[in-house]
Order: sequence, then C-alpha cells, then structure tokens
Amino acid sequence: MTLREKLKNWQITLLYGLWRVGLILVAGSVFVVLVMRWLPPPSTSFVFQDQVRSWLNGKPKAVHYRWVNFESISPHVALAVIASEDQRFAQHAGFDFDAIQSAVSEKLHGGRLRGASTISQQVAKNLFLWRTQSFVRKGVKAYFTLLIELLWNKRRILEVYLNTSEFGPGIYGVGAASRHYFHKKPAQIGPRQAALLAAVLPNPKRLHVQQPSGYLRFRQNHILRQMRQLGGQKYMDML
Repeated sequence: MTLREKLKNWQITLLYGLWRVGLILVAGSVFVVLVMRWLPPPSTSFVFQDQVRSWLNGKPKAVHYRWVNFESISPHVALAVIASEDQRFAQHAGFDFDAIQSAVSEKLHGGRLRGASTISQQVAKNLFLWRTQSFVRKGVKAYFTLLIELLWNKRRILEVYLNTSEFGPGIYGVGAASRHYFHKKPAQIGPRQAALLAAVLPNPKRLHVQQPSGYLRFRQNHILRQMRQLGGQKYMDML
C-alpha cells in the first residue's frame, strides 16, 4: 500500500469516526430533551457552573432550586415573564425574527445591541450552555432551541423556564424565589410580586427583589401594564 493510499484510508477512517461521534451526540441530545418533556431537570448547566465556581473559589454557596409543577404556579408569574421577556411566545417557533430585526436595526442606528432571545432560547441556555459567549455557543443554543420547540409544547417550555431561571444569586426557579423573597407558595404570588420577579430576570445579580431600585420599580410597573395589554388570563388560555 502506497503512502497516498494510507493517507486516504486514514482520512476515511477519521471521517467515519467523526460521523459516528456526531450521530451519537445528536441521538443523545434528542433523548435527553425528549425525557425532559415529562421529567423535571434534576439541575441546570448554570446551577452546576455556579456550584463549581464557588467551590474553586473556596466559598461554597447554597443554591436554592426547587421544582414546582405548572399547575402550582400563579398564572400571574407566567404572564409576567411573557410580558417582560417574550410577548410573541405563543406565536413564534422558537425564534422571534421580528425582534431580531428590530434589535439589529436599533444597533445600526446608533443604539445599544439589546437581546432578542425568546423564552425557548433562554430555556436552551439555562439547561445546556456555558456562560462565555462565542459563535459555537450560538449554534448550540439554536440547535437545542429547535429540539425544544419540536419535542415540547408551549406550556412545558414555560414551565421549565419558570423553574430554571435565576431570580437572584443562587435562587433558581419561582418555587425557591417565592419562598425566599415573599415567604409564600408559588400559587399565592399576586400580580405586583409576579411583575417584580420578572423585572429582575435580565440581570438577577445586579437587580434585587428585596431592595428594588427606582429602575426596578419602573420595570415592574411597565410589566404590569404589558400584562394588562396582553389580555391577562385570556393570553394564558392560548398556550
């Protein structure tokens, strides 16, 4: 066998190996996302990363994460996060291209580049991604967003989002947040408290439910107005 033939065989073997690895990764990811359609995630990628980072820094911190079924969560909380984060949640298939176009146009006209991630994309991020930004991360997020939209219904996506979002340092999910901040069960949260929880979601490490700034109160009131404009419970009946 000549050197050229050996190189060709090596290339074929390498490509076949990569194809098998890719197939295993795709099959594994589909299986994991499908299982999560019915079973609560035991944890999230961000919870795990926070715990590892605190251990490495020698300052282990408590992480509060408690799963709550959708039926046991106040509809005000569900509506508040939609009003705050993704008002076209019921209409899009994981990607809000109108919001993306608007964000790009705003940046091109001298504004700051604001996020246009949907709730589905944020669920993919919370469950499976790492914190550092990169093009690879964007591709992985898009892939898991498609899987989630294909394999789950909208109520399940919203249920997982409410249970995996960070509402404060180490406070993950509305179950932990409602008990920590209001000493209530998630089903007992009213509109104003729901809007306050949703208001911290863009930056829960800087915005504090227990010590709301003027800006946070402004966001809270804006979210309350948006909740009314969406139609309240009528919007939730669409899901």
